[in-house]
Amino acid sequence: MELKELLALVTEALDDVKAKDVLTIDVRNKIDITDVMVIASGTSDRHVQALADNVVEKAKQSGATIMGVEKDRAWVLIDLYEVVVHIMLPETREFYGLEKLWQFEMESEQVQPA
Repeated sequence: MELKELLALVTEALDDVKAKDVLTIDVRNKIDITDVMVIASGTSDRHVQALADNVVEKAKQSGATIMGVEKDRAWVLIDLYEVVVHIMLPETREFYGLEKLWQFEMESEQVQPA
């Protein structure tokens, strides 16, 4: 599956379950472990889990490689090899500040789905 197809699948799966503040960050020239990070927020523990379940289900249906899923009450990480998805409660997202880690790259290098 092409990167843009996988990214479109992820963003569609998040949109299906009404994710909040979805952000995609191209990290191909910054790190070696993935190409794109997707960060999204859920409104409750249950919403975070539903978003993650939908991403995993859509990925399985499409035949995408799921390297791993790490679940916590307030944060789920889904590793789809080329795309790593972080789904968090807003307060968790603010506390860890993943966007801040990439703030300079984000201003000029965001990936858009196909």
